[in-house]
Amino acid sequence: MMVSSWSRAVAAVSALVLGGLTVPAVSAAAAVRGEVRVDQVGYGITETKYAYLLSSAPGSFSVIDERGRTVHRGRTGSSLGAWNAKYPAVYQLDLSKVWLPGKYRIEVSGETKATSPTFRVDTKQRLFTPLVRATTEFFQAQRDGDDIIPGRLDRKPSHLADKQATVYDWPVFVGEGGDEIAEPLKPIGGPIDVEGGWVDAGDFVKFTSNTAYSLAELGYVLREGYDPVLAKEVTLGLDWLDKMWDQRSKTLYAQVGIGTGSDEFGFLGDHDVWRNPHDDDPLDVKPGDPKYFVKHRPVFPANPGGTALSPNLAGRVAAAFALGAQVEVKRNPVLARKYLAEAASVFAQAKTEDVGELVTAFPHAYYPESSWRDDMELGATQLALAGKALRDPRSVEWTRQAAHWAKAYIDLEEKSTLNLYDTSALAHAELAKLLRHGVPGAALGPKELIGDLRRQLDEGVANAAKSPFRTAVSVTEFDAASKSFGFAATERLYADVTGDRRYAAFGSQQRNFTLGANAWGISLVVGVGTTSPKCPHHQAANLAGEEKVLYGAVVNGPNGAGHFADLPFPAGAKECTKPYDAFDTTESRYTDDLASWPSNEPAIDFTSTAMLAFSLAGRS
Repeated sequence: MMVSSWSRAVAAVSALVLGGLTVPAVSAAAAVRGEVRVDQVGYGITETKYAYLLSSAPGSFSVIDERGRTVHRGRTGSSLGAWNAKYPAVYQLDLSKVWLPGKYRIEVSGETKATSPTFRVDTKQRLFTPLVRATTEFFQAQRDGDDIIPGRLDRKPSHLADKQATVYDWPVFVGEGGDEIAEPLKPIGGPIDVEGGWVDAGDFVKFTSNTAYSLAELGYVLREGYDPVLAKEVTLGLDWLDKMWDQRSKTLYAQVGIGTGSDEFGFLGDHDVWRNPHDDDPLDVKPGDPKYFVKHRPVFPANPGGTALSPNLAGRVAAAFALGAQVEVKRNPVLARKYLAEAASVFAQAKTEDVGELVTAFPHAYYPESSWRDDMELGATQLALAGKALRDPRSVEWTRQAAHWAKAYIDLEEKSTLNLYDTSALAHAELAKLLRHGVPGAALGPKELIGDLRRQLDEGVANAAKSPFRTAVSVTEFDAASKSFGFAATERLYADVTGDRRYAAFGSQQRNFTLGANAWGISLVVGVGTTSPKCPHHQAANLAGEEKVLYGAVVNGPNGAGHFADLPFPAGAKECTKPYDAFDTTESRYTDDLASWPSNEPAIDFTSTAMLAFSLAGRS
């Protein structure tokens, strides 16, 4: 735990506004506590190293090694801005001159006295490569079906009824949040086998879109550095994705289970019941029973009857299969060709005119994605790479298609950074290498792709300059952890393609933020660092008990204060709350609380992006 002391009382400070955070006035009698925030995993030997002091006054700091020797001294300098009423200043501490491998702590002296958690300085490979295995363990914990790894949560086989699932027509939703069931569910087919795969987050619904996104990132990591433990997870994910794609009818199934229930139509959804997943199988239920869809989970098609497929799904599912092909080229060429054939078939089914609302989840409000040309670019790029590895003559045409969709993304799409809603950074970096020697008829070349990667990073740098903790993402919006890891990964991808290291410090700062160098002093990866979430919004972890750690899970992180209003405590859950409110602002909160899913629910897409960032950091 962090050790700190009270500073002297500070003079009255008028209300401050910084980066959209309104800071109330501080009374003359108020005392401001000093807290030091560090990357709790550590810093690479040669990288720029920053820690942060929350306080009311500047001071001096010392870096002390594990033998008690002072190895570096410095001063805090000017405040980077205010945080909240208790902490009206944030100071950056430059530790870059500390480069010998070892364990260290920071002690602040002067008007503010504070001590940091212990942190390491070491090679990035030693620091971050083990976290690839940590995040892999989270995917093991998310397994569904018969092939379960008990792990720390003592998981058991679950949802075996998915082997004989009924297909239903798209549910109709209404209401202000777009998630209120308006009609009874209508069966249209089945039974089909959709057992297995990973559940998406703290609930037990399975989504094709999110699984494919995570598989694309896991497949990239596995291709770049084979790990037999990770390989088993990728195989499990691809096996489930193979079940969700019906090659004969050209139908892709988008979802297993329904989160939202309906009092009007007499059924419960996944989010209405707090239980272990294996508790669903023994239920003795018949149609009409409120828990019928809890056990006999509905399946919804993405393209009923094999019609044209939402292009976001076509692109990312194709990318997942194509990366599977690349991994298997030398190990199992027959399987590699099977994956390539599936990738090509899914990709060819894409609807790219009069697209309308994208198919992500039912309801769409759960995952309101609007960008799709980036997914098409990613799918075509990975097809081209797989085709090249397997000597498929279609590789050149897929490269041209990738360039076409890359240009369309750059010209037309709403922009973000690497996360569930925007895959362009990974696509650009891969495509730039394919185009390096020129491809006749390509709509663009490496220069334009690299330029767009630079645009993403420049926008991040500009946003980070407005934040006292130099984070590029807003702590008042969803996906803070995921997008921060996305920026860290994008910086590494850009440097790998260009050799340009100008954004290295920026990328490290985004990783620092997720691993403890934030106002709350918490690592957003469960079980990693000195202080991490104890109460994740995760049914299996909660019921297993607080001592059972959901190791390697990445949670959302801080979020807008308004998202925490009127959150119900799930019936049947175990109470769990760890306070962090002293570090909240009027606009942003982080709550380590079982009910607080806006900050504390883990997800496979959060965790796969973290895995990618850790893998790239460990190779740099």
